[in-house]
Amino acid sequence: MSPAPRFVGSEVKRLEDPRLLRGQAQYVDDLTLSGLVHGLVLRSPHAHARIVRLDAGRAAEQPGVCAVFTARDLEGHMQPKPLILAPPNTKNPPRLALAQDRVRCVGDPVAFVVALDRAIARDAAELIEVEYDPLPAALDPEAALAPGAPQVYPEAPGNIAYEHAWSSGDVDAAFGRAHRVVRLRLVNQRLAAVPLEPRGSVAQWQADSLTFWTSTQGAHKTRSLLAETLGVPEHAIRVIAPDVGGGFGVKFGLYDEEVLTAFAARRLGRPVKWIETRSESMVATFHGRGIVHVGELAVASDGTFLGLRVTGVGDMGAHLEGFTCLPPILCGRLVTGAYRIPAASYAVRAAFTHKAPTGPYRGAGRPEAAYLIERLVDTAARELSIDPVEIRKKNFVRDGDFPFKSPSGLTYDSGRYALTLERALAILGYEAFRQEQARAWTEGRYLGVGLSTFVETASTGPSRTGALAAHEYGSVRVEASGRVTALTGTSPHGQGTATTLAQIVADALGVTPEDVTVLHGDTAIVPMGFGTGGSRAATVGGTAILQAALTVREKAMRIAAHLLEAAAADLEFDAGRFHVRGLAEKGITLAEIARVAHRGAQLPPGMDPGLEAARVWDPPDFTIPFGVYVAVVEVAPETGEVKLRRFIGVDDVGNVLNPMLLEGQLHGGIAQGVAQALLEEIVYDETGQLLSGSLMDYAVPKADDLLAFELDRTVTPTPVNPLGAKGVGEAGCVGAPQAVVNAVVDALRPLGVSHIDMPLRPEKVWRLFSGSAASRGRPGPRDP
Repeated sequence: MSPAPRFVGSEVKRLEDPRLLRGQAQYVDDLTLSGLVHGLVLRSPHAHARIVRLDAGRAAEQPGVCAVFTARDLEGHMQPKPLILAPPNTKNPPRLALAQDRVRCVGDPVAFVVALDRAIARDAAELIEVEYDPLPAALDPEAALAPGAPQVYPEAPGNIAYEHAWSSGDVDAAFGRAHRVVRLRLVNQRLAAVPLEPRGSVAQWQADSLTFWTSTQGAHKTRSLLAETLGVPEHAIRVIAPDVGGGFGVKFGLYDEEVLTAFAARRLGRPVKWIETRSESMVATFHGRGIVHVGELAVASDGTFLGLRVTGVGDMGAHLEGFTCLPPILCGRLVTGAYRIPAASYAVRAAFTHKAPTGPYRGAGRPEAAYLIERLVDTAARELSIDPVEIRKKNFVRDGDFPFKSPSGLTYDSGRYALTLERALAILGYEAFRQEQARAWTEGRYLGVGLSTFVETASTGPSRTGALAAHEYGSVRVEASGRVTALTGTSPHGQGTATTLAQIVADALGVTPEDVTVLHGDTAIVPMGFGTGGSRAATVGGTAILQAALTVREKAMRIAAHLLEAAAADLEFDAGRFHVRGLAEKGITLAEIARVAHRGAQLPPGMDPGLEAARVWDPPDFTIPFGVYVAVVEVAPETGEVKLRRFIGVDDVGNVLNPMLLEGQLHGGIAQGVAQALLEEIVYDETGQLLSGSLMDYAVPKADDLLAFELDRTVTPTPVNPLGAKGVGEAGCVGAPQAVVNAVVDALRPLGVSHIDMPLRPEKVWRLFSGSAASRGRPGPRDP
């Protein structure tokens, strides 16, 4: 019988923090090596142009310049970067890390300058002479698919990167018998992830072996991609992810600059560092979201959902990065949300455009799906004059339906959607709010409430899906001292995962989290791993660690039985000590067993020395976290400003491993989700120039844009893993945007407003007041 957990489920403070707070962290840019030189990328100023002439002679001759590399230098020395995931029909035109004959987006790498310091490299880059012949650019993804649009690649006719579709049930019949068909065109705008630490890498070759430090979410995947791109055996590459200052999805894979850093270091025979500036990050780190959907919901007169039809166009940008293809596909798997919809179809076309590539950003397809279905549900409720709470309750997947197979083929593991909704409504005081709202409208105040009842996938990794084999490695070793070392293939970068894993090990082995050292992010120390992303580190990586720790405990028990001259079945384990049942004084501690195990002399016959185990966990399926978010807003008619008055979040992520870390993840995710709804947008002009290329122009939220979130939870464990945990890293981003948009649309019901595209900037909202007043023949609010 396992002892009751002492640490899992408790608010253990982050073990990572003391070192970080003392300034002892080491990020990529903190690294200094003997002979280190610095790289800088010369980037295209055009969205689409032929390179007529490129002359780097003057730049290469400048004092302190080590080399200037162009595409010609790369040819024959590397392959195009491989994709990590793509559907079978994907068009992926070959390209190298530097533009060869034409540039295809602003920021496209054209040359790589290496110099003794960054200032010299920057000055030299200005001396490179590049003559461009500008060409028409395809910027809007829908327009890019139209006949006659400028072509991004001849190998991808019509600018189609791939097409993906599925259908379940008789969709046409469902729409044929519908009382009402609700239709919306919904835009998920491009976003920048804005990790606190931009990207960076350092490469050092010794003979034919490469050591590569990089700010990544997956060191082992980076190693594999580097090996294939450079034609170097994986065993000759060591990738180290030092402290990483945030990722949010955009630091997974292999970027051109990383390839260039490794290539230049090999050619020059000295270590090379490249560090991204913030303005480079805005233009060259891939963007998130960027998809347009048209959704149609077929509804019966009583509000029952009959069918769903969704078509979409995803903006891939100018080329495909490792996971660029993923978000539109994952979006399709979740478009039916938390509801029973018997017939549904989804079809998306992925378009090349002359803009920076897109890829996974916190949520990666799941926020897009939740936004789509939740906006449709609210619109259906309004058109049928049904309360948005009641239409949701009527169509929820019921408690007894689990495990539930969705139309997309996804299995929902467990859920109690109505319970979570009731909890959120009780916190709000729903009926009282509706009364307050009615009074406010009579006073000329615009209050609104928005619901978001969402589901998402987490625990990314099941190999059985065939799309992505992301099983995870974990090992646990009890040292001769009694301290414990755990290795994980995940790659924590701010989540507090090392603390969570230490809690799991501590409970399994009867030690404290402080007794556990968690190592990660170094391919020379951890033999294999996938990394961190898709809300998987604690659930998939944690399960591998748990299984390894339990295997260690089982071996320790056999050693204890041998030393105590008792049967293993007669032993009990408590607080790091084995003792004979009923004879507490006859026992032995884990530390004492570890010393015996490492010396080897007193072990049972045939047992190998040491006290360690390694396991690889391949989850049988995804987990499906869910939640209900409620936003309360007030909209100022004079300015169009949306003020968030309350934000309530009731999440169900299964068993909670550390409540404090859970709330930290939710606070960050909700902030990013609210920011998508109200503030953030990557904006290009009609020539493909980035207008939101700095934090002066790209509106990340400030403290006074937000408020104290009211968080609560229900607990519905998952049967998918022995921890019963579902994952929480992306929930806030998935659930928040539509709660805010639904609230604003609700607030503006007196104006007849039925939809507004994100972000809901004040000017956009103000124009709705102005237009409404003009249509009624009354003066509008004064022009701000």
